[in-house]
Amino acid sequence: MTEKREYRMAELARLAGITVRTLRFYRERKLIPPPRREGRIAWYDDHHLARLRTIAALLERGHTLNGIAELADAFDHGRDVGDLLGLGEPTEETPVRLTPEELAARFEGEVTPENLAAAMELGYLGTDGDELVHISHRLLEVSSALVREGIPLGEVLQAGVRVREHADALAELFADLILRHAPEPELHRLRPLARSVVEAELSLALDRRMRKQTD
Repeated sequence: MTEKREYRMAELARLAGITVRTLRFYRERKLIPPPRREGRIAWYDDHHLARLRTIAALLERGHTLNGIAELADAFDHGRDVGDLLGLGEPTEETPVRLTPEELAARFEGEVTPENLAAAMELGYLGTDGDELVHISHRLLEVSSALVREGIPLGEVLQAGVRVREHADALAELFADLILRHAPEPELHRLRPLARSVVEAELSLALDRRMRKQTD
């Protein structure tokens, strides 16, 4: 197990490539969490160092300090990874770990406090120390692809809420159907059949929608 490292203020500032004065300013603006205090000595750790490097990366990408402060607040008060994963990791989806600057790079200019809070509320994102965890690699890729196509992230997340409602209803329908005729363990074995039905019906529905558009 890696031993937790701690730093005095001057050492932390040096490692982060900033001045002690800047570090104090960031602390006063609550851009970084409070240090651990031992008497009159303030001790910082690797979480503080990671946060400072994130701030530097976001500043380089054109974010303002006010915007970063709002993001930091949303980040610090968001759902942690335990809440996100619930009783266990998804059985078929692959969670993805991201730094805040990696998330900002995927959704250029769209990672606002409002969108970050919405993604956490929807259950797409959770926090683990100074990292973010996205619940699904596939959903992350699709979301970023839609944003690259010019669709605002806020609207993508709003659509996600509606899709979640329909997906929950479909899962309930399939589970009820199976459990009327088979024991519960069969749910896991037969879930690919449910996914195939939904994918085929969605494909046909898109065909109908496109034909309607051209009529």
